Amino acid sequence: MTDSYPTIPLPERPDGGDNITVTEQVPLPPQNPWAPPAPPATAQTSSKRRPGLGIVLATSLLAGTLGAGVGAAAVIATDDGLSTSSTTTASDIGDVSTAALPDGSVARVADQVLPSVVSIQFSGSQGGGSGSGIVIDESGLILTNNHVVEGAADGGSLTVAFQDGTSTNAEIVGRDPSSDLAVIRVDGVDGLKAVALGSSDALRVGETVVAIGSPLGLNGTVTTGIVSAKNRPVLPGDAAGDQSVLNAIQTDAAINPGNSGGALVNLKGELVGVNSAIATLGASPGSQAGSIGLGFAIPIDQAKWISAQLIENGSVQHARLGVSVESAAGDVRGALVKTVEPGSSADDIGLQVDDVITGFHTQGIDSADALVAAVRSAEPGTTVTVTLVRGGDTKSLDVTLAAEQAS
Repeated sequence: MTDSYPTIPLPERPDGGDNITVTEQVPLPPQNPWAPPAPPATAQTSSKRRPGLGIVLATSLLAGTLGAGVGAAAVIATDDGLSTSSTTTASDIGDVSTAALPDGSVARVADQVLPSVVSIQFSGSQGGGSGSGIVIDESGLILTNNHVVEGAADGGSLTVAFQDGTSTNAEIVGRDPSSDLAVIRVDGVDGLKAVALGSSDALRVGETVVAIGSPLGLNGTVTTGIVSAKNRPVLPGDAAGDQSVLNAIQTDAAINPGNSGGALVNLKGELVGVNSAIATLGASPGSQAGSIGLGFAIPIDQAKWISAQLIENGSVQHARLGVSVESAAGDVRGALVKTVEPGSSADDIGLQVDDVITGFHTQGIDSADALVAAVRSAEPGTTVTVTLVRGGDTKSLDVTLAAEQAS
């Protein structure tokens, strides 16, 4: 399989310098995780630009591409000083009992969560690769990224490896390209430990988080960092169109190819996000890009209701506001309404062309992409408050979000 790397630029720098880009990792064939290290990849900058996209919900694209999670089992060096996070593997934890580990320590969190994180190998007509997954139910349900398993969707195969060294086949329960989430199932496996679920909404910027997964095929890898930002608009790797922009958690915990679908947890050992993407400085042709301390995770508050629909129905209905917008260019930052769809939720509450939406639920809106991400992360049928500026006056309107069937 050709290992090319489509990239999408982050927002332009004010000084006109080159942008950091977010790289979509293309699946590579599975390899031995303990194979000799591959030659170091060279970090590069990119000034490549991409035109904006337009759909019903928003126009243009900001932050990056999800798809960090599928990669070859090889160790890739990155430039010193590019990441501030630390890395531990499962073997470093040793046999110290959980009771002897301090509450709130990374070691205790790793001991608690590692049994709930698995490695996933896939193969299909276009080749194979690997990623990570999270046990969410002791019956055998595992949450992961769509881009980790989609290669096996049409007659391919999935293999799940557990922390105790055992492995088994898995099947896809449902997947949703728009959110880049999927649920798979293993049968006949005893002793599974489901991860404890937390709240991504309760996360604070600066809070310590721990990422666990199988980067580059290295099973049971633990990295630490902080929540660098919340509600960061990010685009799933294989999705087209602004309606797929997500409200991501940004973290400087090292996330590399193979981490996708793995766990981002707080210091209580509660799942707060599904690791899904990395930003990179670019990579030489034929090489995998590595972490520079800009990783992205899908918030668990969104993943909860999406995974529930996938388990129940095999597909997902997403929320729809019913406007087309672009980023406001005037003194008021927000999403400028260009059209309102007749009969939509937006029409029902009286949204008008030239309104500038500056808030959605509890989130400030400073661009079209931010609104798209906020709407896509909301569960259909919920009522939220939309804040807008109309003719210099600020208004707040409550809207119940309609549902649309995911394509």
